Amino acid sequence: IMFFAATLGIILGGPVALLTISYLAPGLVQANPDELWKGLSTIAGSWIGGGANQTAMKEIFKVSDNLFAAMIVVDVVVANIWMGFLLYGASISDKLDRVLKADNSAIEDLKHRVEDYQSSVARIPNLTETFVLLAVAFGGVALSHWGSDLILPIMERYKTALQAARLNSLLEGFFWLIVIATTLGLSLSLTRARALEGVGASRWGSVFIYVLVATIGMKMNLGEVLQNLGLFAIGIVWMMVHVVILLTTAKIIRAPFFFVAVGSQANVGGAASAPIVASAFSPALAPVGVLMAVLGYALGTYGAIICAFLMQAVAGGG
Repeated sequence: IMFFAATLGIILGGPVALLTISYLAPGLVQANPDELWKGLSTIAGSWIGGGANQTAMKEIFKVSDNLFAAMIVVDVVVANIWMGFLLYGASISDKLDRVLKADNSAIEDLKHRVEDYQSSVARIPNLTETFVLLAVAFGGVALSHWGSDLILPIMERYKTALQAARLNSLLEGFFWLIVIATTLGLSLSLTRARALEGVGASRWGSVFIYVLVATIGMKMNLGEVLQNLGLFAIGIVWMMVHVVILLTTAKIIRAPFFFVAVGSQANVGGAASAPIVASAFSPALAPVGVLMAVLGYALGTYGAIICAFLMQAVAGGG
């Protein structure tokens, strides 16, 4: 429910933000109204699905390269600021759950079961076990890349049909990379490979997640914000609408903050960062973020098109 509430927040947030900024500061955004809503549709694609959906919006609505570049800045900066708030929220999730009057017993039970399992199998790894762990990790990544490269040409044969059905994500290599890697991880958890948890599999996973956080942060250029204040203002208001809808829904259904955070990040950040937010609650919960993000890839193009038409109505574009 929280995932779909997050999606609804993005779909409604775009037109509300555009209407708000146009009314409060009509001269702040230096862009043709008809071009503006088309450009903003690429942010909707990114914030509901991911890069493939964002590119799909660019092609569908014929967004110029210059405007698209400006939209990417807004997308990256606003999304990463929000992720920072979510990571902080994870550190005070107990307080937030009390405010939401949420029952997080199921999540806590899962965390405790994983911690108990980890403590029962934990041991000091020898050299062989360390190399086996690394071989499984990097071997899984290699297989995922190989599988993605294998599937992509097959998908290309049906490119026209997939694009007509707005399933552009299936033409993106990263989508298949994530799906295969997730499937491999879940499959290995049912085999003897799960014993690698005892030699620090989760700790190594956490290290690489922090490397991923640093990599994402290095892509931000805060100086670009000053050159696009109007677009940045729209992005901030857009995200605020998303947050209001999320928290209102969570309050009504008494959802734990974990689902608020991961549902939001699965939309806004996609498969690259949703596991980061999930693992901030517990490393055991990282796969939940991946699975939600894959769902976002499937819905991204459809949701972004709806959002785009709503923004077109607000902007009065033809």
